[in-house]
Amino acid sequence: MSSALRIFLTGVGGQGSLTATTLLARTVMDQGHQVVSGEIHGMAQRGGVVESTVLLGGFRSPTIGRGEADVLLGFEALESLRALPYLAPGAFVLSSSEFIPPPGVSMGRDKAPELEEIKKSLGAVAAKAWFLPINALGRKAGAVQSANSVLLGALCATGLLPFGTEALRASVKKYLPAKSVEANLRALELGEEEIRIRSH
Repeated sequence: MSSALRIFLTGVGGQGSLTATTLLARTVMDQGHQVVSGEIHGMAQRGGVVESTVLLGGFRSPTIGRGEADVLLGFEALESLRALPYLAPGAFVLSSSEFIPPPGVSMGRDKAPELEEIKKSLGAVAAKAWFLPINALGRKAGAVQSANSVLLGALCATGLLPFGTEALRASVKKYLPAKSVEANLRALELGEEEIRIRSH
């Protein structure tokens, strides 16, 4: 658990990674910690790359340079790999194990690396890396759109944040639309459970 933490979030448009960024930043603030957050690269259309940051502990700029991220939250496996240059040695990775193929791969022009290759590349830099089927778990929670909350619940369960899942639960109830609260609360639980299971 660290009071200073640089979190790099990456995914593709339509996954709700910016919602997750805002939710996480608001939770940090509500818990009385200093936070800055920013969107580095955002493509509104479905399938475009979305990158954002949440920095805890008195940072003045929301920017995370190469080799500076303490934590990577990857909402799509290929985007997690693309974020590799941002990882600090000994960083922690929480990534989706699922793919949303980019247009080049869908059309057969490009070939995506296998998941094992991605795990190996990220594992070579990270102190610990967890890969979770967040979309499948989101569907299990009641809405695939809650996959982002699966990853946030998993992050809380690692003990890296200066608060636990209860704080995120309160934020889900406070900030998300009423119709999506139940699925997101369940998604937080499922993410938490995954980390507990994998830690034994």
